[in-house]
Amino acid sequence: MVRAGLDKIIVVDLETTCEDETGKRLPREVIEVGVCFLDIQAGDITERQSILVRPVFSKVSDFCTKLTTLTQKQVESGIPFAEACALLEERYKTKRRVWASYGDFDRNQFERECRLKGIPYPFGPRHINVKTLFAIRHRLTQEVGMDEALCRLGLELIGTHHRGVDDAYNVARILYTLI
Repeated sequence: MVRAGLDKIIVVDLETTCEDETGKRLPREVIEVGVCFLDIQAGDITERQSILVRPVFSKVSDFCTKLTTLTQKQVESGIPFAEACALLEERYKTKRRVWASYGDFDRNQFERECRLKGIPYPFGPRHINVKTLFAIRHRLTQEVGMDEALCRLGLELIGTHHRGVDDAYNVARILYTLI
């Protein structure tokens, strides 16, 4: 029997607004939640989804578009952050499942933005930091980026780097090699 929430790991990758062309930092807000399931028995990666999120306090700069390929117009058609959090809870059962991200940025960003916007945090307490786990497993003296981790594993990047949906998929591939 599988304990509730341990059959699949939810892998999440966020894209956020970022600095403008002058280097001025704007308030970071989520503009995309990339998410997928990693079936820990079969290694299958399913239910890949890109959830576009409409920022409230910031805009997508040209720099951010160059990095993520996401434009202000695209994210304006997205859903509010509160709806994205509710969707994660409803569809992916994020309160009862283990979830993973590459590093702590995504977890910290969710916590910050939920506090800022008065929205309940959509995840339970079980989080896997794949970046740290990868470094420990490979006996590295420091953590490495997702693209370097893929390279060290002999895996090619699938999709577009810095697109949440593609990065979540690639992180799930890394995580599966670790478990």
